[in-house]
This record gives sequence, structure tokens and C-alpha cells, in this order.
Amino acid sequence: MKKNRLKDALKNGKTVFGPFLKFTDPAVVEIMGFAGFDFVIIDQEHGPISIETAQNMIRAAESVNISPIIRVAKNDESLILRALDIGAQGVEIPQINCKDDAILAVNSVKYSPQGCRGVCRYVRAANYSSMDRFKYFESANKDTMIIIHIEGVKGISNLDEILSVPGIDVVFIGPYDLSQSLGIPGKVHDPIVEEKMQEVILKCRQQKVGVGTFTDDVQTAKKWVSLGVQYMSFSVDVGILYDACCSLRDNLNLKNSSYANI
Repeated sequence: MKKNRLKDALKNGKTVFGPFLKFTDPAVVEIMGFAGFDFVIIDQEHGPISIETAQNMIRAAESVNISPIIRVAKNDESLILRALDIGAQGVEIPQINCKDDAILAVNSVKYSPQGCRGVCRYVRAANYSSMDRFKYFESANKDTMIIIHIEGVKGISNLDEILSVPGIDVVFIGPYDLSQSLGIPGKVHDPIVEEKMQEVILKCRQQKVGVGTFTDDVQTAKKWVSLGVQYMSFSVDVGILYDACCSLRDNLNLKNSSYANI
């Protein structure tokens, strides 16, 4: 288990940035590292990334010193276990709505006495058993990040109880799912959505728990950082490529190409 520099950075009050990834090529991870991002979120909830592919993406992350985080498809101990066994430095766990959800998440990530994660040292995270077993279990409990998603009205109403569960490193506010929960899907800049997000930020800061969220807009990212967000997920690899291509298209005036209507 490698030292988690991302977790240390958050503890030291630093703000970190990283995109969600849906492309399956590990080269995308390397590019994000060379570009200077702090972490990548390998997305297994919304995307085609398999566990085998994720493992190679983690290898790529380690080669460029960028922290690999996996968003699992749901709050399920077997999915969380597989993500951690291949070497993810943290997991993002969607749809945490109550204290019991948070307890399940922590128990799935931590070894005893902090949790009840399934034990196997013959995995990549333990250097395929070459790492001392006791050092591995200790470092896994110390360095693995738990990032829970609060994505709806129910989660926000139960936030005080959720925050009482020890072991949570970051509460990640999902603005799109939150907007849907509020009956206005996609309206992530609506004052009602932003008011709820600020409510979460305030409570988390009072409990000294890190806060994260997502945006694909630079000015919005700066705003949320100024309001207390430390773990800033900025855009998605497919969207970043699309926006770059559109910018090139406009600068090259490709709309006037003789092939435009073919």
C-alpha cells in the first residue's frame, strides 16, 4: 500500500483537483498526471470500465504520481473490496442516505478493528504478498480514503447522523443527482440546489470533514473552492476532449468546410 499523498494534502488544508474518467485507455490517466491534476476518479458507476481495466489505469496513475480513486457502482462490500485490492487509494461510494449506509461503507473499506473488510494479502495492493502482512493491514487502514456521496434530500436531512460515523474523509456533493432529488434535474445552478450544497459544506467544515463536489465550469469551481470545497472534481475526460475539439473547430472555422453538410 503506497503512501496516500492526496489524503495528506487534504489533512493539511490543501485544495486538490481531478477529473472523472470514462475512457478505458490508461494513457488518459498518464495525460492527466502530466497535466498536473492531483487525482483521477476511475468511474465504474457511469461508464464501461471493468475491474481489469481499472487495475491498469491504477498502474498508469502510479507511474505519473497521480492518486487513483475508483467510484464504485454502488455501496456494496464486494465492489469496494475489489477496487481496493487492485490498489485504488480511495473509493467514492454513491448514494449514502443514512447512518447505516455510512457504516456499511466504512466497514467495507477498513480492516478490524475499524471495520470488517475481507482479508486477502495475495493482491496487488499488498504487492502480491511480498509486503509484510501486518504493515499492509495497518497502512491500508491509515491511507485508504473513504469518499461518500451525498446526492439527495434524504442524505442531507440525515447528514448529522452520517457525519457521526468515524472514518469518513470526504463528503462529496453530487449536484446533478441532488438537482433531480429536488425535482429540477440538471438545474445545478438553481438557488435551491446551491443552498442545499452550502448547508452540507457548513456542517462538514464544523465536523472537520473534507468536502468535495463536481463541476465542468472554471468559475463555478473557483466559487465552490472559495466556499470551502477542498476535493474539487473538475469535468470528465470525454467532456474535456469534446470541448477541446469544439474550440479547435471554431478556431479553424470548420463550420464552413465543404464537407460540413455531408
